[in-house]
Amino acid sequence: MPESYDACCGRFHRGAAVAPTAERLMRSRYSAFARGEADYLLRTWHPRTRPARLDLDPGTRWTGLEILATEDGTAFHSTGVVEFRASYRGGALHERSRFERVDGAWAYVDGDFPGA
Repeated sequence: MPESYDACCGRFHRGAAVAPTAERLMRSRYSAFARGEADYLLRTWHPRTRPARLDLDPGTRWTGLEILATEDGTAFHSTGVVEFRASYRGGALHERSRFERVDGAWAYVDGDFPGA
């Protein structure tokens, strides 16, 4: 059974907690895209690669997230990789995302698109 929004991601979006793993951060970022939480997305983006602003398309309807693979990214690591497929009405995004810790918190660095 899927976790509730608050158990999965709401507490991270509100700043009440930080994601303990790269995968949890990936899940919370997907949820932030689905909910239009641009501030959270920018806050969890690595300062080295963070854009100055983020304009989300309000017409995009995200419909599901599938984690395909993870490498490292736990409490015992300083880097991690999460490969996922995020579905939206009309298609899907397949990305292999890289994460690093910044001041102890996981941050999204960048990603590539396998098969693209």
